[in-house]
Formats: sequence, C-alpha cells, structure tokens
Amino acid sequence: MPNTTKPNTPPPSTPRPTPENWSPESWGGLSSPAADQYAYADPGALDRARARLAELPPLVTSWEIEKLKAQIAEAQLGKRFILQGGDCAETLADCRPESIANKLKILLQMSLVMIHGLRQPVTRVGRFAGQYAKPRSSPTEPGEHNGSTIDLPSYFGDLINRSEFTPDARTPNPDLLVQGYQHAAMTLNFIRSLLDGGFADLQHPENWDLSFFHNADLSPTRKAQYEHMSRTLADGLAFMQNLGEQTLEDSHRVDFYTSHEGLNLHYETAQTRTVPRREGYYDLTTHLPWIGERTRQLDGPHIEFFRGIRNPIGVKVGPTIDPDDLIRLIDTLNPTDEPGKLILIARMGVGKVADALPRLLERVQSEQRTVLWMSDPMHGNGIKTAAGIKTRSFDDILSELEQTVDAHRQAGTVLGGVHFELTGEDVTECIGGAAGVGEHDLARNYASPCDPRLNYQQSLELAFLLAGAMGRE
Repeated sequence: MPNTTKPNTPPPSTPRPTPENWSPESWGGLSSPAADQYAYADPGALDRARARLAELPPLVTSWEIEKLKAQIAEAQLGKRFILQGGDCAETLADCRPESIANKLKILLQMSLVMIHGLRQPVTRVGRFAGQYAKPRSSPTEPGEHNGSTIDLPSYFGDLINRSEFTPDARTPNPDLLVQGYQHAAMTLNFIRSLLDGGFADLQHPENWDLSFFHNADLSPTRKAQYEHMSRTLADGLAFMQNLGEQTLEDSHRVDFYTSHEGLNLHYETAQTRTVPRREGYYDLTTHLPWIGERTRQLDGPHIEFFRGIRNPIGVKVGPTIDPDDLIRLIDTLNPTDEPGKLILIARMGVGKVADALPRLLERVQSEQRTVLWMSDPMHGNGIKTAAGIKTRSFDDILSELEQTVDAHRQAGTVLGGVHFELTGEDVTECIGGAAGVGEHDLARNYASPCDPRLNYQQSLELAFLLAGAMGRE
C-alpha cells in the first residue's frame, strides 16, 4: 500500500472541544434545495416526536464512536481498510431476522476475502439500523391514484413518509421518526446478539455459496482466480491473528459499526448530546453518519450540523466539485485536521472518474489535509433499461473501482475504503456479474424501493475482484 502524505500523524489522544458558535440546533434557520424537499405540516407533532426521541437511550455509545475513529485513522495511514455496505433505503417492514442476518453475513464474508487479499485488517460498517431516509431528485412525482394521474410527494424513506402512492402515505409524518428509532434499536440488538453468539464465525468459507464462480460464461483466467482464492480463504483467519485483529479463541467475534445518511436533521439532533467525561457533542443515532452529494452546501443546514459533532463524518463527493470548494469543505468539517475524523466518499461515474478524481487527490495531497478516501462506485453509475427500469451495470461498477485504484496508485495516496449498496438477498436489481443477471432477469426479484443493489453473489464477486486489484504490486 502507498504511504499517505502524513505518515507520522498519530490518532488524537484527547477529543477536541465543540466549535464556537455551534449548537445541535444552530442549523435550524438554514435551508438548502435538498433539505427543503419535504416539510412537516404539524409543528406540534414534530416537537412531540423530537422530545420523545431525546428521552430515549442512545443507539450507540461514544466509546464505540471513538474506537471507530481510531480505526479510520489507521486506514488513513494505509494500515486498515473500511468496508461499508448495506441497503439503499431500509424499510420498517424489512426489520426481519432473515434480512438482517443475510446483510451481516455478506459483509462478514466480503471482509474476509479482503483481509486475505489486502493482508491487513478490515473494519465493517453497515448501511443499516438507521438508513431510513433517502434524498430524491424531485420533491414530487406523478402516479395513479383512484383512476387519475396526480402528483404526490416523492418517497423519501420510511423515516419521513411511506412508499404507497396515496396522499396519506406520502405525507411526511413525524411519528415515523420514533418508529425509525425503534426499528433501528431492534436491528442493533439483533446484530449484537448474533455477533456475541458466534454468528461471525468465518472459519468455514467452504460453506459459502460460491457456485456462481462456475458459470460457463466466465473466462478460464477469471475462473482459476476465483477457485484459487476460495481454496485459500481460510488463510484469512491467520492474517487476522497475525495482524492483531483477533485471537484464535475470539475468531468468531468481530467489531461491527453502523452508518446512515444524516438526511433528516430532526432525527439526528434529537439524539445528539454530551456524555460524561468527554468533551463535545455526539450524534448517538449511529457511529458514522454521512452527508450526501445533494446536501453538502457549505452554507446549508447539514454542514452546519455535522461540523459540530464528535463522530467521524463521511461526505459524498461527485465529479463536479471544485477543488477549492473541496478544501473549504474539509476545513469547515475538520478545522483541526483531526485524524480519523473525515471521510471523502468519491462517487464519480465510470466515464468521469479518470478525469475528475486525480485533480481532487492532487489538491488534497498538496494541501496536506488528513482525510480517508473511499470509493462509492454505485451512485455515479445509474442507468435505465429500454423498459424504463432503474439498474446498474456490474461492469461499470467494477471499472470505476479499478480506475479509482489506479488513480490512487499513481497519485501516491491511499484508497482506504469502499462504499456499496448491497443486500444478502437473491435480488435481481443490477445487471452483470458472474451469475449472469441480464435485463430480462430484473423483473424476477426487483425489491428495492429506491435504487438497485448488488445481490449476494455480485457483492462477494466484487470483493474478490477488488482484493485482487488492490493486492497487485
């Protein structure tokens, strides 16, 4: 792995104080196009929901957040890798043991593939237990209701409204804030129980579903690569032990962290608080909240809120951002240049990454800012079929990843993580991959309420390919 621009920067020994002129409510008078896409009609009901959330126990702890921050600081130095993945948008109805276990399973299996290929520890961060809100390209959308075509508010996720196309379901409802918290708590409780009970025992990769590696359409070279890695996956446990990731006795237990886009600031603010024996405020809805491409305006409410919390923060960065604006964004969110604090999640698109990413890497490197670069190869690669179905191409996703690896290698910077939308289910939402999902298969099991996700087979295959690309000298 290449060195970062600040190889000798240690993790912070003490927390930084809260920024001046900031409070958890200081974003309240600000607006942005994405933040203003929906509004609550009943301010009193919103106040009651926020007050109830503020009374409830935190979903995560400050010590867990600080531990993740220290691991992100290691990833900035090229000593660790961050694997972040999960649903485009969780639904309350999908808070089921099978769904949660399958998502956890694929992230654990992907992480072992990457530990084996990268020869370093991997931190697992799930896009769940809170990923209930989703920005949309338009605040309204047309549809059929009672025999007529009407416009209703877009579906912004179950934290805000419901997906059914009725006026009642699409009206933003503050009661969903509390319901979202309750389902996030149940999800977290089940995940922690699974991990404590040995669900994460990865010592038997021979039990994984690798049958798709034998697809007749695979080239002999690719098939041989998969077969070799699958035979030697158990070696990943030895690497974990040698790297100090875990002992042999504890090889069935792993750390796991949660993340979600902090779109609904009412939800985030209600659970933001100080904790004993630590300075500053923590957003205790999740370990790692992130800011989307649509809500990262420097003078907007999301940047104002996020600049004051002690959590590590992710920011989606697209191909149109100006390098000067990127530096201003970094300095606003991490003015003390604290290691482990800030993640830049590049989401460029397969046709733009080769031109757009290198200039950003060069500028951040020349300014000597401490960030973790991650790649989100999903969100810049949305396409529609001739029938109008939203999908993504596995080949485009892989190509953006490979181009991103090459850009970091040429710049001498560290690609420290990846960010995927995926599920452990056998959905057919993205085309391509060794399993051979084509356009004609999309209708077979297209379950996402928003954006298409990689299925179990595509996710595991991508982990093999990424580990191979990054492991090459």
